[in-house]
Amino acid sequence: MVNGPLKVLVASGNAKKLIELETVLSELGVDGVELVSLADIPAYPEPVENGLTFAENALIKAREGVKQTGLPCVADDSGLAVAALNGMPGILSARWCGRHGDDASNNELLLAQTSDIGDPHRGAAFVSCCALVTPDGAEFTAEGRWEGSLLREPRGEGGFGYDPLFAPADAPGRSAAELTPEEKNTRSHRGKALRELAPRIAELAQ
Repeated sequence: MVNGPLKVLVASGNAKKLIELETVLSELGVDGVELVSLADIPAYPEPVENGLTFAENALIKAREGVKQTGLPCVADDSGLAVAALNGMPGILSARWCGRHGDDASNNELLLAQTSDIGDPHRGAAFVSCCALVTPDGAEFTAEGRWEGSLLREPRGEGGFGYDPLFAPADAPGRSAAELTPEEKNTRSHRGKALRELAPRIAELAQ
């Protein structure tokens, strides 16, 4: 039995990911959970993400969050998988250009690499694996996919990362960067993974 709200660390420097989990928990009626961001705790060195899959990297981040804080921790690893590139950039999505988090350069390089690929073969999917690790060592993962295709030029001002280059199959005529945050949350790869993980968080809060 938890006395007071269950504090859960969201091990990400991206505030949008914490808001996304808050939204999912609210939609599913999960009460008694207080999400803690990295900005709310003393800084600690980021672990080396040397896993070979999204799940491995998500678990690396979540395990480190538990180790540093003693709180249950949620972390995710996500990226864009382009069919014609055999699933790449994949786990290298955030540093595809050689520098971590340079969205403009990542997008520019990906467009250059796929410029000769015909429209019927530009299938792509955003993939997210979310991990929950508890202080007693329990570990859970959930994966979500958002299918679509790769555009030939950036479109839209919203979102982040590869959103301007991704045309979701379930939002014809728009890029992910042209969706409202609400539209994106109901469709996105991370939202799907978080919805699958949410019951595990609810169990901890009981």
